[in-house]
Amino acid sequence: MAVSYQLVIDCQSPEPLALFWAEALHYVVAPPPSGFTSWDDYYRVNGVPEELIGHGIDRIVDPRGEGPAIWFQVVPEQKSTKNRIHVDVSASGGRPMESTPAQVEAEAARLEGLGATRVHPRSDVPDDHYAVAMTDPEGNEFDIN
Repeated sequence: MAVSYQLVIDCQSPEPLALFWAEALHYVVAPPPSGFTSWDDYYRVNGVPEELIGHGIDRIVDPRGEGPAIWFQVVPEQKSTKNRIHVDVSASGGRPMESTPAQVEAEAARLEGLGATRVHPRSDVPDDHYAVAMTDPEGNEFDIN
């Protein structure tokens, strides 16, 4: 039996990153738990120190309920090394190997418009596969394929 999980992304400014990834992944902002007007209120009631509260949107979910929830967790330090795990965005909307260079480039342009930065085309992938390495607004690496 599969377990449920959420993806946690450390960051300094959760709301801009949450809004970027919601658009990038076609996710929506996660509503706060029942009885709370915001996640910030929920955190305060549960004793989370104020310096660790993101003050705004910090959770997104797949509206279809298929993908994992993503929480953007406030941390004091800036990103300093390469990610050990990253997100692959499938430009075809299906399996990554079904994407064409035109689809990958169109998605890269869309995400650049949302604040992503193009790093370079990926050269370490099979000849019949095209991908572009990018970073999100806080410098976290991801690929479009």
